[in-house]
Amino acid sequence: MHNLTSQQLDTLATELDTLAAQTRAKVGAEDARYLERVLLVQRLAVWTGRLLLLGIIWSPWLWLLGVLLLALGKILDNMEIGHNVLHGQYDWMQHPYLNSRQFEWDIACDAKSWQRTHNFEHHTYTNIIGKDRDFGYGLLRLSNDFRWRLRNLWQFVTYLLLSTLFQWGVSYHELAAQRVFFGKKKNDRHSQVSDHELKKAFFGKGLRQLCKDYLLFPLLCFPLFFEVLVGNLLANIIRNWWTATVIFCGHFTKDVYVFAAKDCENESRGHWYLRQMLGSSNFTGPRWFHILTGHLSCQIEHHLFPDLPACRYPELAPQVRAIAERYQIPYNSGSFIRQYATVLQRILRYSLPAGAAPQRQM
Repeated sequence: MHNLTSQQLDTLATELDTLAAQTRAKVGAEDARYLERVLLVQRLAVWTGRLLLLGIIWSPWLWLLGVLLLALGKILDNMEIGHNVLHGQYDWMQHPYLNSRQFEWDIACDAKSWQRTHNFEHHTYTNIIGKDRDFGYGLLRLSNDFRWRLRNLWQFVTYLLLSTLFQWGVSYHELAAQRVFFGKKKNDRHSQVSDHELKKAFFGKGLRQLCKDYLLFPLLCFPLFFEVLVGNLLANIIRNWWTATVIFCGHFTKDVYVFAAKDCENESRGHWYLRQMLGSSNFTGPRWFHILTGHLSCQIEHHLFPDLPACRYPELAPQVRAIAERYQIPYNSGSFIRQYATVLQRILRYSLPAGAAPQRQM
């Protein structure tokens, strides 16, 4: 089915390269205006939300609306703006801060640290066991390729905690990989920066976020310190859960494939494209839903073309799906609820010693 010949892989690469070039030729002022509109909505949501937190004086419903608007602003900052800007999708705009070199987002993770672990490592080695540390984040066993340990019995609880504290998990991800605080660094781990720089970025960015949300804004709103602090906390938790759920639905559904490192050595561009398609999942929804996911609802297209403006993914998806059908490559897509159900199924299945055999591309 999807065990393509070298010639087919070369043809696949040519088709997808052509599709990317055609889309890139369309990118311009319309995409810049779109990003600026999203930024405006994000700022309005954040500041309106912060003001409405003070509305608890008149009604708890105003406070609740403030929490939801603040969470919306944080989600847009994290997903549709931050994630995509840090991928370099809008560097061509030459915007003073909406670019992959200058942008810093409203989460605990330092942007440069995320770029090192995500942009390079995850997108280069997608779902290659032992090389893509995003596959389970070192906390969850999601394949029989990993030895079962006693702690996997309660990994569903671990998943719940990870989702609740997701921004901190993302922030700690690079330090955990380099074993900065514990253990001996693995021989194949070569950090681009020193341990001192990693710790400085981790503690510096984390402390700024804690002070902003749980000290500065509550103090500015004194005597409503506690109400504002709790509002900020809930907005962050909502953002964390949404972000984690979207990411898990794009990477850890029942039908995603995993890969052995030896099978991906010296891979061609066509094989890399094939691996991205087999290792990713899409989920469907209306336009506003795609925006709230940062267009990671089109995870397949994102993994194929990570540097194209994400707002272009919905128009690319039918064309990518048609290419997949021609080559008889599985195109894993379904409703959000269905995909999330299979994520939970995967987490629970591999919490036991005898998990199902993972799907592999041979």
